[in-house]
Amino acid sequence: MAGKGLGLVVLLLLAARGAGEPRGCEAVRKVFQLRQLGPLRGVPDSPRAGVDLQVCTSKNPTCCNKKMEERYQTAAKQDIQQVIQTSSATLKFLISRNAAAFQETFETLIRLAENYTSTLFCNACRNMAAEAATRIQEFFTDVGLFIFGTDISTEEFVNRFFDNLFPVVYNHIINPGQTDISLEYAECLRMARRDIRPFGNIPKKVIGQMGRSLLPSRTFLQALNLGIEVINTTDHLHFSKDCGRALLRMQYCPHCQGLTLSKPCMGYCLNVIRGCLAYMAEVDLHWQAYIQSLEELSSAMRGTYDIEHVLLNFHSVVNDALIQARVHRPELSEQVNKVCGPPVRKPAQSPSCSFDQNKDNEGLKMFSRDSEETLANRRKEFISHLRLYRAFYGGLADQLCGNELAAADGLPCWNGEDVVRSYTLRVVGSGIKAQFGNPEVKVKGTDPVINQIIDKLKHIIQLLQSRSFPKYYNWDLRQTGSGGSLDEEISGDCDDEDGCGGSGIGEVKRVMKITDSAYRVLFPPLFLDTFAQLHLNHCKCVWMFLGGFCCSMGCQTR
Repeated sequence: MAGKGLGLVVLLLLAARGAGEPRGCEAVRKVFQLRQLGPLRGVPDSPRAGVDLQVCTSKNPTCCNKKMEERYQTAAKQDIQQVIQTSSATLKFLISRNAAAFQETFETLIRLAENYTSTLFCNACRNMAAEAATRIQEFFTDVGLFIFGTDISTEEFVNRFFDNLFPVVYNHIINPGQTDISLEYAECLRMARRDIRPFGNIPKKVIGQMGRSLLPSRTFLQALNLGIEVINTTDHLHFSKDCGRALLRMQYCPHCQGLTLSKPCMGYCLNVIRGCLAYMAEVDLHWQAYIQSLEELSSAMRGTYDIEHVLLNFHSVVNDALIQARVHRPELSEQVNKVCGPPVRKPAQSPSCSFDQNKDNEGLKMFSRDSEETLANRRKEFISHLRLYRAFYGGLADQLCGNELAAADGLPCWNGEDVVRSYTLRVVGSGIKAQFGNPEVKVKGTDPVINQIIDKLKHIIQLLQSRSFPKYYNWDLRQTGSGGSLDEEISGDCDDEDGCGGSGIGEVKRVMKITDSAYRVLFPPLFLDTFAQLHLNHCKCVWMFLGGFCCSMGCQTR
């Protein structure tokens, strides 16, 4: 208490003495040297007439000269820029750390999803795994390119995947033979896939899933990177000449009068900083809308809009496509013969599978659906922290003055000319319009750099609000959720839209049920002792499967 009382007495004495002639320049020289503002030989040893000063003018002798004033002005700008950067450092770190973490997570998800899909083929039908692996790799390369900003179409690369997969499936499932089909015949199959529809509506379903999940994730990542750009831009804002003079007057003109310990009055500080940050304050409303839109998008990214759900269950969708092709292989074979003719074959060259299914076992633990470390929870945690910075730009001037720059309430303070008990001039608000009549800083026009960053925020807000996200509605094939069982009924009303063709297959009632156990983890182990039964009117078939993919089949007439 004694120390605080002594400090108050000193400040009151300073206030009583006012901004008169400094007794000496020793304190000024020490601060100038400590701040490394320039050579000490340029600082007067004793007060002198300040006839060459342009901002820190005084009727009394001063410890400053024109060269010192120039160095003080440079220091004042650097000081305020450093204070701004310090204030935004936590926010910048929050966004940049999470942008990097989400990007790394997306990369891991893509790699795991690719491995799970390759393992599906490897464990179930090794003779087609190597051919399928190339198609799978190309597909997930496209997924990554899309998420990280390349201008490609999800519909295009999904269709390309199923186009390229069809010759492999035809060669090994629909019409298997002792030899492989020729390259020319495979090309015919690729070209005809969208007309023949061997996988039914599943490609359309995948296009919907990828569009719904990848585009929001891509936009979310773009928004985080823009957030970093906004902060980098405002961290290095160019201050006007009038702002530079006002900062000099507030921060260093007291030094010229020997008042090296004085701080500006709160109202005076607010007028100066609000004037200097008037352009930056214009970002405020758009920044708030940006965070609000991020929060809304994050809340909506679940289920089929959740990239984690879609990618880590992609193998089961491929699985369904293969089942679809096997179920309808007689009519599909007939359709292919009509379009491409009978298969033209060459000596078999399909290598066996060399994929290591155990190399990403740790990934299973990382992305277990029972784990709290899901993407949705990470996004939720990030947004909860980001929400604290919604008013960052609108309240920045108040934060700088309240926490760093201004004198505490009730203490003598600098008002730009003298040490006084309080600041008596009008205090303006934040933003460009509020600066009309600011007694300390003149603000004119707008800042083109700030206008550009505002335009970018408007654009990303538009994307975040999902107005341009594709809408996909009802699918002919029922979707299954994560961890659920595949329980699909294909009724006798089957038509061409279901990929059934026109060979009378609609007269057959087919019911397929596959046990729930295969879907209890992200990717199932090989259930060699598990069977699914397909009951047809004239045939009973037993298929051995992995996660629902039926591979080898024996058929006998009832």
